[in-house]
Amino acid sequence: MLFRSVLNGGLKKGNLFLVEGTPGTGKTTVAIRFLMAGAELGETGLYITLSETVSELREGAASHGWHLDEHIEVFEVTPPESLLEPDQQQSLLYSSDLELGETTNAILAEFLRVNPKRVVIDSLSEIRLLAQGSLRYRRQILALKHFFSRHDATVLMLDDRTSDIEDKTVHSIAHGVVKLEELAPNYGAERRRLKISKYRGQPFRGGYHDFTIKTGGVAVF
Repeated sequence: MLFRSVLNGGLKKGNLFLVEGTPGTGKTTVAIRFLMAGAELGETGLYITLSETVSELREGAASHGWHLDEHIEVFEVTPPESLLEPDQQQSLLYSSDLELGETTNAILAEFLRVNPKRVVIDSLSEIRLLAQGSLRYRRQILALKHFFSRHDATVLMLDDRTSDIEDKTVHSIAHGVVKLEELAPNYGAERRRLKISKYRGQPFRGGYHDFTIKTGGVAVF
């Protein structure tokens, strides 16, 4: 697995990590493999999706020959039906406040129900949009970090970098940051590479590392 090869042993348990990259760089593949590695050890995993449906995730996993068994729960967060009512749409800010609170409560409730050791949140772009401001966004991520830390869960937060590429809030909060890139040269095949931008308190292999997405997961060179 890529984290073992470039992080000198893998992800430290109980910490929060950011995996960022534009759509198509392999974030979902990395995240599902992370949960499956835990399932192989008997650890329960929880995939919280705000951007894809459960069927889309299962189809993506099936394309790699993976089956999300009883050790991996998938929770699809959908907007509360009350937000669609006319009297709740008087103020965009009010609707955003309400939906952010509802979304957070739904995530925490599902976590307490499943009690997982590994968690994936996909993606931060939706939470950032709901927060409508860097201060509220930072407070929200900090609250989630402290909650997961109290329950000794290892967390991957995925960010597709589509809403605000300049926001570095999670970079300062996360224990580690993995950046995935896809390069499209004028000639030749496309190229993917990753870089560990940060890993607090642990040595890692710096620089860029080429990788490919193939059936069965990610291969790092």
